[in-house]
Amino acid sequence: MTYSSEQRETRLADLKHKIKEQGLRITPQRMAILRALVMHSGHPTVEELHKELLPDFPSMSLATVYKTITMLKQQDEVLELEFSRDSRYDGTNPHPHPHLICRRCGSIIDPDVPGLAEMIANLQQTTGFSVTSHRLDFYGECPECKKAS
Repeated sequence: MTYSSEQRETRLADLKHKIKEQGLRITPQRMAILRALVMHSGHPTVEELHKELLPDFPSMSLATVYKTITMLKQQDEVLELEFSRDSRYDGTNPHPHPHLICRRCGSIIDPDVPGLAEMIANLQQTTGFSVTSHRLDFYGECPECKKAS
């Protein structure tokens, strides 16, 4: 799914409001981390976010970025995608949703999967489980990597 800049700005404002409701401060560094995470077009690692922010915040430590991401995870405001080589974070859509992952370059996109909500409802009905979360990842090659091979 592609998010417009307006949707991302709304998400950023909501996130800022929720953090303030928790009694936490919005420092310039924290705000920059939130903005970088929400505005990122992909699913960045903490290290990628840190590297992106260093030109504007040369004294920002990697630990500051990790602490902010951890705080967001505790509030269910970021979705952590754990892979064998690293963790990536989605601050735009922090709820479980499907992903397409390129095995060659590691790019990740959020596809629309029609019928997913119905599939989850059907699973709950037929098994008696209460589904509280899910992980649906599809692996393959992105168009750029396919073109290159």
